[in-house]
Amino acid sequence: MKMASRPKWHAVGSGAPQPPGSPAVHAEEEEEDGVEDEDKDEEESDEDEDGDDESVDEEVNVEFEAYSISDKDHDRIKKLLQQLFLKAPVNTAELTDLSIQQNHIGSVIKQTDVSEDSDDDVDEDEIFGFISLLNLTERKGTQCAEQIKEVILSSCQKNCGKSLVEQLDTLLNDNSKPVGFLLSERFVNVPPQIALPMHQQLQKELAEAHKTNKPCGKCYFYLLISKTFVEAGKNSKKKGSNQEEKEELMFANAEEEFFYEKAILKFSYSVQEESDTRLGGRWSFEDPMKPLRTVMLIPGDRMNEIMDRLKEHLSV
Repeated sequence: MKMASRPKWHAVGSGAPQPPGSPAVHAEEEEEDGVEDEDKDEEESDEDEDGDDESVDEEVNVEFEAYSISDKDHDRIKKLLQQLFLKAPVNTAELTDLSIQQNHIGSVIKQTDVSEDSDDDVDEDEIFGFISLLNLTERKGTQCAEQIKEVILSSCQKNCGKSLVEQLDTLLNDNSKPVGFLLSERFVNVPPQIALPMHQQLQKELAEAHKTNKPCGKCYFYLLISKTFVEAGKNSKKKGSNQEEKEELMFANAEEEFFYEKAILKFSYSVQEESDTRLGGRWSFEDPMKPLRTVMLIPGDRMNEIMDRLKEHLSV
């Protein structure tokens, strides 16, 4: 199964996305730099030839295609999962294996038609993101599924009131209402527009799996752990006060704010002690950013509303 998406994004001298470790690119900065470059060209025309070899800020089209997850994607998917879980005790190798085994759902995102004579150092098998879903209820007893639940419940106990912990524990262990753990990870420089076809395709595949009685199928709830940030110095740990927290949160994957809006249960916890700034991206704020993980539980019957919001804001 294959789909294509053609988002636009801003890059410095290259049309290729950059893997984790590269500095994030900011459109506002690029536009300003571009103006400065034009002024320099007018004032210092004798340096044009030297300037031709310099990086030039420009808007480029990058085409992506989505493919079924396969064995050759194992190491790259595991790397993307590690940027989500950081040092949390989750068996990302097993989680990756399960994603590959159930490849009737989920996709990996690759750059379209990487030419052999391209100046960009891009491996044609490089993936820039992936999306999948692990049905925690169906996979009950596997190490990674139990570890994911433990990490979430443990973090909830440290950051939330007793009633919320009990509610979450009940929902995660109710076999009559399957919970699907939604995984959607991408490199920091890949634009949010790519999320729309990724999520639309996943929903089609989940509906088909439900219809044909394949693993995963339709979930009663969707569980999501989102990479979020707050400005350092602001207290995000407000037990039972999600309204104030929402105003402070910034989402690494911008589209996940729409999932947050529809969640019936949500809380955040700090990962500052285990965070790797190379994977989190560079933020253009004077104050350093404090990395968090935000857990949210969304009823399955709200997914259509979320898809509508994604279409409204991410269509290109």
